[in-house]
Amino acid sequence: MYDTLIRGGTVIDPSTNRHGSYDVAIRRDRIAAVAPYIAPDSARNIIDATGLLVLPGLIDVHTHVYHGVTYWGIEPDAIAARSGVTTWVDVGSAGAYNFAGLRAFVMRQCDVRIVTFLNISGVGLTAPFGEHFNIENCDVDLCCRMVDLHRDIIIGIKARIEGKTVGDNGLEPLRLARQAADRCGLPLMVHIGSGPPELDAVLEFLKPGDILTHCFTGGTMRVTANDNRPHASIVAAAQRGVILDVGHGAGSFDFAVAEGMLAAGLAPDVISTDMHQLSVHGPMFDLPTCMSKFLAMNVPLETVVQAVTSRPAQILGLPDVGTLAVGAYADVALLRLHRGAFHFYDIAMASRTGNQLLRCEQTILNGRVMPRRPDPVPAPWIELRSYQREIQQRGHTPDQMAP
Repeated sequence: MYDTLIRGGTVIDPSTNRHGSYDVAIRRDRIAAVAPYIAPDSARNIIDATGLLVLPGLIDVHTHVYHGVTYWGIEPDAIAARSGVTTWVDVGSAGAYNFAGLRAFVMRQCDVRIVTFLNISGVGLTAPFGEHFNIENCDVDLCCRMVDLHRDIIIGIKARIEGKTVGDNGLEPLRLARQAADRCGLPLMVHIGSGPPELDAVLEFLKPGDILTHCFTGGTMRVTANDNRPHASIVAAAQRGVILDVGHGAGSFDFAVAEGMLAAGLAPDVISTDMHQLSVHGPMFDLPTCMSKFLAMNVPLETVVQAVTSRPAQILGLPDVGTLAVGAYADVALLRLHRGAFHFYDIAMASRTGNQLLRCEQTILNGRVMPRRPDPVPAPWIELRSYQREIQQRGHTPDQMAP
C-alpha cells in the first residue's frame, strides 16, 4: 500500500522529462511510483489534483531564515506552506560567529529543509548593511573551520559586494571570500547592487559554478548598458559557467534589465526570491509570483519550472530534491495556473501585464501536507517602502494581481 496517491494532475518534472498526465504515489517520505495510472485502491489517502500542476517541491536558492537574530530573517514554514517551497537555501544570514545558533535555534525547529551559504563575515547579516566594514570579521581560517564542522548543511560561501556592505574595503572582502571558497572546495555566491566597486571587477573573481545573485538588479552594477544590451563581461561570465540567479528581493529586480538579458539569450539559471522580512510584502511576495513574472516575459512554463526545481538541485549538488524521480524525497508542490489579465511590478513600480498567474494550492514535504498558517508578524524595525504601500493601496496581494 502507498500512503498517499496524487491523482489527475499535470506533472511537470524536468529532471525526468515528464510533462503530462501522471499519478504520483508516495510511501513514507519518498516518491514510490509515477505512472499514467495508479489504482486508487492502492493508497490509504487520495489527493485529487485535477486541474493542478504537480511539480517537485520548489527550491528557493536565495532566502534569509535566521529570524529573531538577524535583520532580514523570516520564519519559513508558513510561507513554505502557501508557496510550494520545500527546500530553502539561506545565503549568508549567518557567519562563523553565529552559525551555530542558526542550526540549533532555527533549522532544528523548522519543518522545511534548509541548507546554507556561510557569510565570509563572521557577524553575518545581523544588521541591514555594513558586515564587511571591519575587515577583521572576514577571517578565512575561521570560516573554513566552521565549514568543516557543518559540511552536511553548509554548501557555499556568500559575500555581499556593494558600497553599503564593503565601505572603504572595496574588493578585499570578495578576495577573502574567494580564498575561503577555494580552500573549502565550495561555490561562491556574490551579491551585487550599487557600487563601488564596479561590476567588471567583481566578475573577474567568479569561476564556473559560482553564483551571481541579483543578476537583474537595476543598481549601478547592473549587467546591461544604457541600450539594455548585456555588458561583454556578463556574457563572458555566463559563457564560462557562472550561474545567474534572480534574487528578486525588495530592491534587486528590474524588468528592463531582465528583458535585455532574455533578448540576448541570457536567461537566468535559477529563479529565486531573496525572501526576507521586507521583500515578502511585495512586489516579490513569493516564489510562484516570481515565476509568473517570467511567464509574463514569455519564458516557457517548463523552463520556469526547471529554474526552481532540477536546475538549482543540480547546481547545489542536492540529488534527492527538485525531482519526482522514484526514491527522491516526497516533496511536491501543487500549483494552479490561473488565466486572466495580471499586472506584475518590479521594485521601481514598472509594470508588465501577463495572462498567467501561478498560485500554490498545497505543499507536501517529506510525504506530508504542510498545514496553512498565518504569516509571521513583521519585526518591529520593518517599515514598508513607498512602493510597497502603493501596492497595498491598490489592493494588490499575491493572489490578486489585476488592477
